[in-house]
Amino acid sequence: MSSELEGILETALYASDLEAAEAFYGDVLGLDVVIRQEGRHVFFRCGTGILLIFDPAATIQPTPAGALPFPPHGATGPGHACFRVSRDKMDSVLARLEAAGVAIEADFHWPNGARSIYFRDPAGNSLECAEPRLWNLE
Repeated sequence: MSSELEGILETALYASDLEAAEAFYGDVLGLDVVIRQEGRHVFFRCGTGILLIFDPAATIQPTPAGALPFPPHGATGPGHACFRVSRDKMDSVLARLEAAGVAIEADFHWPNGARSIYFRDPAGNSLECAEPRLWNLE
């Protein structure tokens, strides 16, 4: 069976401190802010996709009358996202994280030879940078 789905357009994580999230994803990871709504969300461009960071206390609320018809959503506990990083840029990403004082939880090679590094954002979300070959995507 084939799918009409072409890829992931956006990924959502949740953080109650949006200022800390914006500083981390913008300053530490170098992502550009696309949209920000005070107290609700900050969205970043990441390659050809968008990373959405929502305040879960705001997004769990029902949509006000007359607003865009977004269904309430949210999550509790740490989420996970994996960023695609080419082999030749992995060491510079690692150096950037270490220079910012970000603790690296794991740095290893998978059985297929792909490398992954794991770390956390200020909200405790588990983040990974991995080579595309992890999923045979190169």
